[in-house]
Amino acid sequence: MSSLLQVKNLKVNFKTDEGIVNAVKGISFEIPKGTTVGLVGESGSGKSVSSLATMRLIPTPPGEIAGGEILFDGKNLLDLSENEMRKVRGKKISMIFQEPMTSLNPVFTVGDQVAETLMLHENLNKTDALERTKVLFNQVGIPDPESRVSSYPHQMSGGQRQRVMIAMAIACSPELLIADEPTTALDVTIQKQILDLLADLQKEFGMSILFITHDLGVIADIADEVVVMYRGDIVEKGKTEQIFQSPQHPYTKGLLACRPSLETNPPRLPMVSDFMNPDGTEIPNSFDISKKEKFVRPISDTENPVVLEIKDLKKHFPLKKNFFGKPLSFVKAVDGVSLKVRKGRTLGLVGESGCGKTTLGRTVLRLIEPTAGDIVYKGQNLVDATKKEMRDLRRDLQIIFQDPYASLNPRMTVGSAIMEPMIIHKLYDSKEKRVEKAKELLVKCGLDGSVINRYPHEFSGGQRQRICIARALAVEPEFIICDESVSALDVSVQAQILNLLLDLQEEMGLTYIFISHDLAVVKFIADEIAVMNHGEVVEMSDCISIYEKPEQDYTKRLLSAIPKGIPKTMLQPQA
Repeated sequence: MSSLLQVKNLKVNFKTDEGIVNAVKGISFEIPKGTTVGLVGESGSGKSVSSLATMRLIPTPPGEIAGGEILFDGKNLLDLSENEMRKVRGKKISMIFQEPMTSLNPVFTVGDQVAETLMLHENLNKTDALERTKVLFNQVGIPDPESRVSSYPHQMSGGQRQRVMIAMAIACSPELLIADEPTTALDVTIQKQILDLLADLQKEFGMSILFITHDLGVIADIADEVVVMYRGDIVEKGKTEQIFQSPQHPYTKGLLACRPSLETNPPRLPMVSDFMNPDGTEIPNSFDISKKEKFVRPISDTENPVVLEIKDLKKHFPLKKNFFGKPLSFVKAVDGVSLKVRKGRTLGLVGESGCGKTTLGRTVLRLIEPTAGDIVYKGQNLVDATKKEMRDLRRDLQIIFQDPYASLNPRMTVGSAIMEPMIIHKLYDSKEKRVEKAKELLVKCGLDGSVINRYPHEFSGGQRQRICIARALAVEPEFIICDESVSALDVSVQAQILNLLLDLQEEMGLTYIFISHDLAVVKFIADEIAVMNHGEVVEMSDCISIYEKPEQDYTKRLLSAIPKGIPKTMLQPQA
């Protein structure tokens, strides 16, 4: 099979205050016509930089393509003028970016933005371009395309915005589609829809696809070949089946092992560091990734008393109001939820975006005031608590938010951020003791105490999440709500954070409500799982029963949407 794209000895450098950073260090790979190649690696491995270099979108300065060739249909894209390259982008090579909200212009309708591509590359007039856009919206599964072309990006869900980006990318029937982490922050059900859609579009248009992700489970569902990157280098490449059945590099073994699986439930997740030393050499006698290990945490009613009981909790948001300000209709975000959480245990709260799980978590802490119902913590009804009582109770009740970037003040050092709740709750009688405690918490969360004077922007996403956990632990809480706290992290970093949460629970006797849309992650960390849909708990049981004997169709749909981590060729019956 002939190659559509050949990348030969590609080098990309960035100038920084500390000197030259070699982001891509002379990599070579090919994309055959009509196939999907998965480019896999953690954040910082160079995979997105490689794709941007292919599109000639590296910002100069500070970046530069320092060497190599990018041959597309035999032509070296690095030799083309900017004018010539502009004719290639969108027409012959298209790209779906990771974050559709930052890729779409908020002041133009989504229809106009897709139509602009058609007007530029296909020489269509505005009317014909919009008609073609409606057809594209229908192809990518956007409901009611006639009216949706007039919507603005903020009026669409995350999954719909990603579909708009796909419609824009396929508008001119490109020969190569580059998909850069297109499903990372999406619900597993939406992720499956997007993956199925890309596979269908590939069959229809005969496109080649370069699919970039950190998740080998996703790659198994869609890719024919896999290229694994680590710190700017390609460490392994081959057919998907070969990579999954017989990985050679310790980094690949680590990536395969660290994602939670529905079939296994080990006491803790393997991490990349279990397979590979910092210098890239393999650790002998590391984990056997083929070993299937089941582990069920025992649940005892007698040893673990109920610390939190939610009774018929409701939170309704007014949607429309009349002239006098009286609500005419409501969004029932939480609608009659009743739950019990036991001391030292983890209740997993799972469901798609919009099901009400985050609203429930915030209502429990009275960050959002409930419409009705009771929230009983250690015998005290939080609904009746005064502001002063709630302020005192928040020493016991903490939350770790989804986005570590938005959770930390960029103007405060991480030490100040961790010490702030100590000051508010009058813990420790001197600054020296608070500094000592902050360093101790950073070490407990897997960071060096010496980083106390650094600012949030100096850390990776996983490190920032560890700082947020340290901040939550600063007041020695007993109960923590983890709101999608690992959903946007690399699978290797996700494994580290999940293991850390389990270690802290065992050491400090913490109780968790763990909120997520990913049943595989929840099954690993939780003792019991409550499945939410449309503001209600539709199913609740222990984590093994939910997986082995789901009762509701909604739960079955969530389970079936999770990537199996088995290449499609291995699922097909052999001839």
